[in-house]
Amino acid sequence: MMDSMVPCRHSGVDRSWARKAIGLLEAEGRRSADTHLIAVPVPAFPDLDIYLKDESAHPTGSLKHRLARSLFLYGICNGKITQGVTLTEASSGSTAVSEAYYARLLGLEFIAVLPASTSHSKIEAIEQQGGRCHLVADGCTIYAEAERLAAECGGHYLDQFTYAERATDWRGNNNIAESIFRQMENERFTIPSWIVVGAGTGGTSATIGRYIRYRSCMTQLLVPDVEHSAFYDGWTHGDATARCATPSGIEGVGRPRVEQSFVPNVVDEMIKVPDAASLGAMRVLSRRLGRRVGGSTGTNFFGLCWAADGMRNRGECGALVTLICDSGERYADSYYDDAWLAARHIDTKPYEAMVEDFLAGGPFRARLGGA
Repeated sequence: MMDSMVPCRHSGVDRSWARKAIGLLEAEGRRSADTHLIAVPVPAFPDLDIYLKDESAHPTGSLKHRLARSLFLYGICNGKITQGVTLTEASSGSTAVSEAYYARLLGLEFIAVLPASTSHSKIEAIEQQGGRCHLVADGCTIYAEAERLAAECGGHYLDQFTYAERATDWRGNNNIAESIFRQMENERFTIPSWIVVGAGTGGTSATIGRYIRYRSCMTQLLVPDVEHSAFYDGWTHGDATARCATPSGIEGVGRPRVEQSFVPNVVDEMIKVPDAASLGAMRVLSRRLGRRVGGSTGTNFFGLCWAADGMRNRGECGALVTLICDSGERYADSYYDDAWLAARHIDTKPYEAMVEDFLAGGPFRARLGGA
């Protein structure tokens, strides 16, 4: 009995490293100012205010910077991330960039398991942060491969798709939802009528949806899902086992399965957005901002237009908020390359014209799932 009470020396070493690691993460967090909430003037809609939360301003250039920090804190505090451990992750790119950044900050080895179709700029960004990339031909195998690599080297699989919703403190602690509502306090409409976010891991929509309910806000949450993704069917039919065999064309949001971090009951509306619509809206918004945004931001913006159209048709006034997920410079050789689009038979022009016409006061002519 007495032997069981003897403290473990190895545990003491881990606690000492953990304290230092958390100190480094907290210091990094204090150095990084919160991201901007950008007002987008749309004169054709005088009763509606549109805002973009610019998550591309994070040190690693995307919304996933918040998630990566939360996953590292979660792993350290649960005793899974320890000194010298090798970390692995299944990713479409952006989360892995951010995780490589934090792994280097803590002196840990990091391996990203990515679909072979991942953009070259994302692969380069991961490697620039000190990470290694392990590419697989079938994007559906990234989960099992990341888990296998971790087991093979006695490492830790970060598993964003399982832990995103539980690693983030959805009640506050400067999460993205709290940040949005705090930044809206002095605006014309202090409480957004709609917040629009794509699914991805499901963690961001879970955080925002829970926070809305926790604060008893009347805000509605819209999750636009992309063409080749399982979330919409899973939400519509209440089927957590829904699958999509065709790989998503929009990096960062489309998934072949309903991820465990997706919480359907906090989502008010979902729509299904064609890839050409996502990329058409992306190009329109990029022109309006004078800088490029990524494809998932186009999905978000298209969804925001759908919600704004509904408000206009009902004679409502209020504010709508969505996210700039990452910079479009990561997609210079894909989404912004006309030859790349033509090779995949993606014609963005009709959707570009439709979104431009809508922002000028015209009708929103899209017919989408959930609309």
